[in-house]
Amino acid sequence: MPKTSYNAENITVLEGLEGVKLRPSMYIGDTSSRGLHHLVYEAVDNAIDEALAGFCKNIIVTLNEDGSVTVEDDGRGIPVDIHSVYKKSAVELVLTKLHAGGKFDKKTYQVSGGLHGVGISVVNALSSSLKVEVKRNDKLYYQEYDHGNPKADLKVIGKAEGTGTKITFLPDDKIFQEIKFDFEILASRLKELAYLNSGVTIIIKDSKKEKKFFFEGGIVSFVEDINKGKNKFHPPIYISKKTDSTFIEIALQYNDTFNESIFSFVNTINTIEGGTHYVGFSMALTRAINDYIKKNNFGESITSDDAKEGLAAIISLKIPNPQFEGQTKTRLGNSEVKGIVNSILYEELSTYFEETPQIARLIISKCMNAAKAREAARKARELTRRKSSLAGSALP
Repeated sequence: MPKTSYNAENITVLEGLEGVKLRPSMYIGDTSSRGLHHLVYEAVDNAIDEALAGFCKNIIVTLNEDGSVTVEDDGRGIPVDIHSVYKKSAVELVLTKLHAGGKFDKKTYQVSGGLHGVGISVVNALSSSLKVEVKRNDKLYYQEYDHGNPKADLKVIGKAEGTGTKITFLPDDKIFQEIKFDFEILASRLKELAYLNSGVTIIIKDSKKEKKFFFEGGIVSFVEDINKGKNKFHPPIYISKKTDSTFIEIALQYNDTFNESIFSFVNTINTIEGGTHYVGFSMALTRAINDYIKKNNFGESITSDDAKEGLAAIISLKIPNPQFEGQTKTRLGNSEVKGIVNSILYEELSTYFEETPQIARLIISKCMNAAKAREAARKARELTRRKSSLAGSALP
């Protein structure tokens, strides 16, 4: 085995945003189309956090002809004053320093999707160019970046009315496999955000088309959209409750299909891999249905899969300290959330079943039919296996 030296000289320290450029998948998942679109989500999430705080009503995403993307909001605008320790503007800090932002003290933002202070700095690190405009103090501030590095200090370029932030970035083609944004992929996510933030207008546009999303009905409208064109068993069931610092919203509606369409969100972040809130939801739903079956002597208990067949549901939580698994935040890990969602949904759903027995029986019937079909399928599989086993055996 060849001898190699290993000492202090072999230790490399990546300064600034170099770590992001070297290992981008740690921050955005990958460098394919999924990671590329994640850059837009990171920029939009900052605007959504302003909406959650009550300061933003309009968000505009523009796909420019040169391949860049512009995200503009009418929130408070990134602070422009000079930081007392780093001697740089707050704008430059949040764009060039990892773990820099206003999401840590829980005073500026009670709840937010951005938690790690890396989102917009990662966008900057992975862009060949980025321009930021901030409207504050009746002035328009501007700064430009080249591959994550500021070309000049933040400066005033004119007067401005109102407040807000506008960021235009062009992803680095040396990092991403292809620089081509899909209008419909982005529109789908922005539509979700509009459902989850009732009263906020979100627009996406390019040179050829424009879509505007605004939903006063919130997640109830979301469920109705999922079930559009399907035979529904009942009006959407909506549950909304706040306990301590946790705000829970759940909307659900059964249809006559055989698939589940359940989407879970935490601080408007789509937790596509579920997590403790989804587990708590499944437990409460199954328990409430089984309790009703037992109390009314309807028959055998059902499983969680039976309870979710033909169910469209949205689970939306607002919590101050979510523990996501990774920067891309696809799964929630807070252990206490499972119990909170479980107890609230079970209590509310049990009450709903008692108050609307006709709807309760329709839901129970749907779930029990699913259980019967599952059991029939199991017996059919066992019979097929026994026949296969006998046919293949060397009996005299």
